Amino acid sequence: MSKLSVNHLLGIKYITKHDIDLILDTATNFKEVINRPIKKVPSLRDLTVANLFFENSTRTRLSFELAQKRLSADVVNFSASSSSVKKGETLIDTVNNILAMKVDMVVMRHSSAGAAEFLSKKVNAKIVNAGDGAHEHPTQALLDAFSMREKLGDLKGKKIAIIGDILHSRVALSNIFCLQKLGAEVKVCGPKTLIPKYIESLGVKVETNLRKTLEWCDVANMLRIQLERQDIKFFPSIREYTMLYGLDKTLLDSLSKKIIIMHPGPINRGVEITSEVADSDQSIILNQVENGVAVRMAVMFLLAGRQ
Repeated sequence: MSKLSVNHLLGIKYITKHDIDLILDTATNFKEVINRPIKKVPSLRDLTVANLFFENSTRTRLSFELAQKRLSADVVNFSASSSSVKKGETLIDTVNNILAMKVDMVVMRHSSAGAAEFLSKKVNAKIVNAGDGAHEHPTQALLDAFSMREKLGDLKGKKIAIIGDILHSRVALSNIFCLQKLGAEVKVCGPKTLIPKYIESLGVKVETNLRKTLEWCDVANMLRIQLERQDIKFFPSIREYTMLYGLDKTLLDSLSKKIIIMHPGPINRGVEITSEVADSDQSIILNQVENGVAVRMAVMFLLAGRQ
């Protein structure tokens, strides 16, 4: 089995197409495992993994935890809201204390961009970035690519639209890097105020008209409006945003072709997509959740370097 070119998963920016293919192929094998009656394998039996979540998360944390347990790792969970971080302990102190307990791998989500990379230079453990600020969320991009590949086969030449709050989204940036490395065409769509100025320099097309974007794409990845990251108003009202950029069944059915609908979650039902769209046969949102466990198993297995 070939190996990853990196010691940590800090962002899609730092890995190669070969790494992505290796992770997705390994995830295919693990998906078979988690659909068996006995869902566990002893691959990481003598490893201890710490989940450090300095930001709230439900799906990502549960997905990683389940992946770790399916691989038979020992798991330590740490939530900043109930820890000494509240008392002023620094990131390095927190992690060093956890490493003193002989932890082999750290899965970390943090509100500061670059936190995972900073940590990888300071501590002697494998680091998996579970989201750093509005920077990257590599495992989400990998599970998105895995889910698209299941439906479309090879992604080379496929047209993928990322729609919504691009400015505050770590999912968008990781997806752009991942899809481009796999040879897909990427277009972003949303209000001008929510599209970063630099985005075209990444080789991404920009469109502000939702219908035009949907007619162009094979897959529409609908992003949540991240109100918790917005310190100023980027659009007049949620109602107006929904009228211009919300996807409902009427609009979906009026398109000239069937497209695949994705969403990284959590969904604001009735804002970026209606329940009818989220639960329709064109949506692969629940596939994404299932695939998340297999992809995260693959990432941790490969980083641990187990043959």
